[in-house]
Amino acid sequence: MDCNTNQETQEKKSLNFIEQIVEADLSKGKNDSRVQTRFPPEPNGYLHIGHAKAICIDFGLAAKHGGVCNLRFDDTNPTKEDVEYVEAIKEDIKWLGYQWGEEYYASDYFGQLWDFAIKLIKQGRAYIDEQSSEEIAKQKGTPTQAGTESPYRNRPIEENLALFEKMNSGEIGEGEMVLRAKIDMASPNMHFRDPIIYRVVHHPHHRTGTTWKAYPMYDFAHGQSDYLEGVTHSLCTLEFVPHRPLYDLLVDWIKDDKDLDDHRPNQYEFNKLNLSYTLMSKRNLLTLVKEGLVSGWDDPRMPTLCGFRRRGYSPESIHNFVGKIGYTTYDALNEIALLESAVREDLNKRALRVSAVLHPIKCTITNYPEGQVEYMEAVNNPENPADGTHTIAFSKHLWIEQDDFMENAPKKYFRMTPGGEVRLKSAYIVKCTGCVKDEQGNVVEVLCEYDPETKSGMPGAERRVKGTIHWLSQEHCKPAEVRLYDRLWKVENPRDEMAKIRQETGCEALEAMQQIINPDSLEVLTNCYVEDFATHLAPLTHLQFQRIGYFNVDPDTTADHVVFNRTVGLRDSWAKK
Repeated sequence: MDCNTNQETQEKKSLNFIEQIVEADLSKGKNDSRVQTRFPPEPNGYLHIGHAKAICIDFGLAAKHGGVCNLRFDDTNPTKEDVEYVEAIKEDIKWLGYQWGEEYYASDYFGQLWDFAIKLIKQGRAYIDEQSSEEIAKQKGTPTQAGTESPYRNRPIEENLALFEKMNSGEIGEGEMVLRAKIDMASPNMHFRDPIIYRVVHHPHHRTGTTWKAYPMYDFAHGQSDYLEGVTHSLCTLEFVPHRPLYDLLVDWIKDDKDLDDHRPNQYEFNKLNLSYTLMSKRNLLTLVKEGLVSGWDDPRMPTLCGFRRRGYSPESIHNFVGKIGYTTYDALNEIALLESAVREDLNKRALRVSAVLHPIKCTITNYPEGQVEYMEAVNNPENPADGTHTIAFSKHLWIEQDDFMENAPKKYFRMTPGGEVRLKSAYIVKCTGCVKDEQGNVVEVLCEYDPETKSGMPGAERRVKGTIHWLSQEHCKPAEVRLYDRLWKVENPRDEMAKIRQETGCEALEAMQQIINPDSLEVLTNCYVEDFATHLAPLTHLQFQRIGYFNVDPDTTADHVVFNRTVGLRDSWAKK
């Protein structure tokens, strides 16, 4: 095998199975060698991290092959959909770095879908069924037992047409009638057993108002919308595998006598993004919001993209995470620690380094001149020299972290302790000389002396000590609120645990949630201090509080009240817990 052939083989192996399918289709000239995808969210909630995986493959494939990815809102269920969700979805896609080609809605095709349904009725391929949903479900049989035909299956075409018109006129109540495709009640594929393709909904649509009363079902609208738009590769998650034969059949039915062998949309399925310690069902997320268990869809504990954005995740970190887990044809539970690792890896390259003290205790340098102020140079990001530097004030009276002082320290404690030396980061080496206690014996102030010959960056500063701690000048820092976010759930698989609790107790979803929600998922610290530099940064700016973790500026911040969110710690501390 020559070098070029070997290189091509290696590149092909590095492609995921969907990319291999696309490249094979292009090599055969299918669909005129075009790649056109679509991202089809239902506007009934905010996008979550699972949607990010679909967005990356839909938009990424099209971009890689010079194609286009359109955004199409699956707005066929007016009772759950809202313009608020439409706008939020668009904002999230843009945040991830993508721009769609055209913006479509399933409702754009309601007229064409209606005409298609009429055609099926006239062809004897669809009929009006007046049975209840329970009767229809029972009639479908089981995977090992054939279903039984509806008593309305062979009603006359003209009668079906008349009743279908009534379904849309408002004369028919919800649940009284449905339109079903006439396929095969004995098919081993349950989706072929005369699926419902239209139902009645008396709720105003966010775009079409009250024009329609009869609405197409997802399986009927989805493939036909793909066909009408010219989609070449329709990518779905694995639960749609058994739907694919119906998708193909309905495309065959709508095409009439056209030859679609090389000019048709094809559905391919990949695994969902399942994440440990995470619940992603829109229904359950809506419950969290409505019941006040979180502050809203953008609560930084939520797995929504707007929640991750507010918490301080970067779009690049989400891209990197999706790239690491890849696309397969089998479901797996991915560790949230892998996502957090991707976040750390990315923020390490882009976060500004600042000093913050979350649990402050006074520190006085007794031999430093009262009223003297020095300005130390602080590097904004050692990973990127182009980010430059800023200055931080140094004075006699400082704040340090309570954990950075211990009066009776063990042998390997290298922070501040009586008789010991530490370096104040970017400043001087100091020696602890003692502490001041209140009437209850609590340490309220640490005392130390500095060595003026050890200023960082100056000759004579080469002397080494084992410990380095950060600090803030009391007179030159600002108070801040810091929100420490952690995982919302106590259990690794909250979805399965909820199902288990409900099965064992018969309780509602909310009660099951309350049993497994993490009561320590948010700790609000109001007595914190940050350097002045950090209080003038724009909302959502990525920061590293030195020696503490990654944070960002929360949008709640005002000129008089600065708020920071913990994005992720410097290392994974959950496993240790």
